[in-house]
Amino acid sequence: MRTGCRVHQNLEFDNLNSRNCAATRGFNGLNSNGSAFRNFRGKWGESWQHGRRMASQPQQLRVLVVGLGALGGVVAHALGSSGCEVTALVRRAEIERAVNTSGLRELRSGTLSRPIVVSEPGVLSGPFHFVVLAMQPPDLEMALDAIIPKLDPSVQIVCLQNGLCEERVAAKVGAERVIGAVVTFGAKGHGAGICEHVPGGGLVMGRIDGGVDDALTQFAERCKGLGKIRISKNLIGIRWSKLIVNCAISTLGTIGGDQLGALLNKAYARELAFELMSEGVNVARASSVKLERLPGTLPLTWLTATGQEGAGLRAAARSWARHTAALGLGAKYRRLRSSMLRAIERGDPPAVDFLNGEVVTRGLELGVKTPINERARALVWAISRGERFPSHDTLKAFYDETRTLGG
Repeated sequence: MRTGCRVHQNLEFDNLNSRNCAATRGFNGLNSNGSAFRNFRGKWGESWQHGRRMASQPQQLRVLVVGLGALGGVVAHALGSSGCEVTALVRRAEIERAVNTSGLRELRSGTLSRPIVVSEPGVLSGPFHFVVLAMQPPDLEMALDAIIPKLDPSVQIVCLQNGLCEERVAAKVGAERVIGAVVTFGAKGHGAGICEHVPGGGLVMGRIDGGVDDALTQFAERCKGLGKIRISKNLIGIRWSKLIVNCAISTLGTIGGDQLGALLNKAYARELAFELMSEGVNVARASSVKLERLPGTLPLTWLTATGQEGAGLRAAARSWARHTAALGLGAKYRRLRSSMLRAIERGDPPAVDFLNGEVVTRGLELGVKTPINERARALVWAISRGERFPSHDTLKAFYDETRTLGG
């Protein structure tokens, strides 16, 4: 049963495209030691007020996109094409030069947009109506600490990240200023100033409290170029469902070091996926979250009913059906490669604390056991530190090690 309301007759949510994991490459040039925004603080203050005084009252929607990687590039291009005045804040001066010189090109459409790109926050010229956060989750809070004091207090902040980042932003600015946007389209980066929008999905948008207001619908209208858009009154349910799926797909892809299709061909990998998601479902239920089915997928509560089949032919049939569904998912997204693995390969910190780590932390608070997610998080960090190597052998060892863990 669909929940939410349509923004416009031709705006509704389509199916999940798990290639969106490629879209979380995040904020270009963020240092792996987390120092990306530290030099912003001193330079921003004086020049920001100067820019504010010189800026005239905006006559069109003005949007600041923080991060111009694959996801940020696709979103900035779509917003610019919809008539918004887009400014992008990046870390690397070479990206600033490339895009300001040649524009931002989207490969599939062959179209060009021209956002204003800056690499120093001190030269930003506000005010903005919306700020779109497109950096990776590990860089979220440092970015917020740097930019929030410099923004107009009425600006709306849009979260694109996987995980439960809306709650982190709301803790700093108030829930009434936060819009969540669950990404279900794909995005690829092809160098500075070149991005690719992989169609097949869109955005599910909403407020933490389920409310619908003019700012939310206005921004949703501007995002139509990204695919089918739906405003949901159950943002938290959709966000949790996406989190639970990513706890399996992204994390197992990082540990296994391979594309999704090759991994899900292994029965032990499918079983691990069911177990990881099952723990997430248990934590969501304990948190009183009403999970909302991701379009194009099977219900999480059915996929994760491991250990509840009992015995006999009916139990065997249920297990066979789940494994068959997982094989179908692997075939559909067989070329999907974990964005966390790519982050590790670039020397950036993985976002595992925002995925499996959320399940583990909240499980501890609620008294819900999450041993498989806890072990998965530790293993991803060991790979990040170079202590373990991502491979099928590592994934199989993870499966073997966790057979003695109690649920």
